Amino acid sequence: MQKNNINILCTRPLNDAIIQKAAVSNINIEIASFIETTPILSPNIINEIKTLSTQKIIAIFTSMNAVEAVTNQINLATDWRFYCLSGTTKDLIIDFWGNESIIATAKNSSELCEKIIQNRNEYPIYFFAGDQRLDSLPAMLNKHSVHFTELLVYSTVHTPKKIDSNFDGIVFFSPSAVHSFFSNNVIDAEVVLFSIGDTTKATIESYVTNKIIMSDFPSKEMIIEKATAYFNNN
Repeated sequence: MQKNNINILCTRPLNDAIIQKAAVSNINIEIASFIETTPILSPNIINEIKTLSTQKIIAIFTSMNAVEAVTNQINLATDWRFYCLSGTTKDLIIDFWGNESIIATAKNSSELCEKIIQNRNEYPIYFFAGDQRLDSLPAMLNKHSVHFTELLVYSTVHTPKKIDSNFDGIVFFSPSAVHSFFSNNVIDAEVVLFSIGDTTKATIESYVTNKIIMSDFPSKEMIIEKATAYFNNN
């Protein structure tokens, strides 16, 4: 007997291939963004990025938005090496700079920070981030006396909206989206929530006690696969 369709709200855009793959398993996905990100295009930031593009540096990226904000200001791949989160952030770096440019990756900021601390870094370190980034990575680097320069290259704005439909599951990709969603919405106790990582999970827990399932890998495709597998097996 075929199961009834499951309705999931995804709080970040997905490509059609992911949505169509889920539909084959009777998972209907509706997209509604609760944040907007925009690159910071001040003359100082643009000039700093362009100047760094001529130098050898080590760059830290924990967000795909930061990668896009930086690559939009650079015409050619620079002589940089990277620490970054896995998933889409890593994929964007590989697309622009190549796989050999990556020193290390990790599933979350804490693990990434440990790898930065363990390695001997010969060049200046720059952390490209957003204006609502979490404090965990900078705090840990400072605690271990790892010198770095932080550049804020994109901003995040909450775009809360009221959701009237009933969903079986909701997928969150950032703490900012969680804050924005719950500023305007209350959910039933049986709704299952899916989190891209541990910091997003912790933010969800500050609002509700619903069941939360965390992705094994920080990518859009993986978290949707996790949701599909959960509902197909329950």
